[in-house]
Amino acid sequence: MASAIKIKPKDRDAVIQALQAGVVPRKGQYLVQVGRAEEIKAVLRDIERIIEGGAAIRFVIGEYGSGKTFFLNLTRTIALEKKLVTAHADLTPDRRLYASGGQARCLYAELMANLSTRSKPDGGALPSVVERFVTSAIAAGRDRKLNPEAVIRERLAHLSEFVGGYDFAEVIASYWRGHDQGDDQLKANAVRWLRGEFSTKTEARNALGVRTIVDDTNIYDQLKLFSQLVTLAGYDGFLICLDELVNLYKLANTQAARAIMNKFCIFSTIAYRVQRDISAFCWGGPQIFCRIGGEGSIAIRPYSLA
Repeated sequence: MASAIKIKPKDRDAVIQALQAGVVPRKGQYLVQVGRAEEIKAVLRDIERIIEGGAAIRFVIGEYGSGKTFFLNLTRTIALEKKLVTAHADLTPDRRLYASGGQARCLYAELMANLSTRSKPDGGALPSVVERFVTSAIAAGRDRKLNPEAVIRERLAHLSEFVGGYDFAEVIASYWRGHDQGDDQLKANAVRWLRGEFSTKTEARNALGVRTIVDDTNIYDQLKLFSQLVTLAGYDGFLICLDELVNLYKLANTQAARAIMNKFCIFSTIAYRVQRDISAFCWGGPQIFCRIGGEGSIAIRPYSLA
């Protein structure tokens, strides 16, 4: 006879309250999921590949109400338990992969707001990731009898090969200076820049001395840089979950829709590159995306009520 699972009261209450409200629980999904053994095995294989330094992409495909969002949340929970960093967002007309009016930056900001780690599963983990990187650099500097800023710049030196890498490294160095000097405003400015909250380059230059900001044209490059930071901070990978792919088809402007689909294809080729840019993407959408996902698709069928 299988032993009973011990459930923490706060996890139990969170699941019950979410189910009573008719929404997907933010945590404890494993307590209510059944019949997804093969799908979970596929996700576990992907996560093991990520931990070993590879990349992965998955499309969670299904009809409305079949459980795609639930399964994406379950995937994030598994990834967090495996010491990955996760970020998630829903695609909407105001949060797109490609835009010229700030919608792509809004998507990036949403991902950063929902950044999660095992110790911060409900989002808001961006400062913790940066702090962990800085703390490890301080420890390494102490062991090597070097200035921590020198260690930080040494570890981030290879980022200069990436688009926007120099300014990204400068922002992390600014966070360290704020940490070292007790300047909370400088640390806050660095976090604001990483979250994509600066709206003008002048504002960023005055606050941090950098010449670029996160905007609609460079969100993928910024995600690549942040993925590198996650690895340098000691985590095993970076998983990005994007739901509601159906919104890619809801734009009336044909040219804009085509540009977004082109960007979507760029995002979806990470698993086939020699150099890992971003650890993994997990997409949730309707069955029309099976043509794109191919063997990387997980078909989610509704549970039978019979």
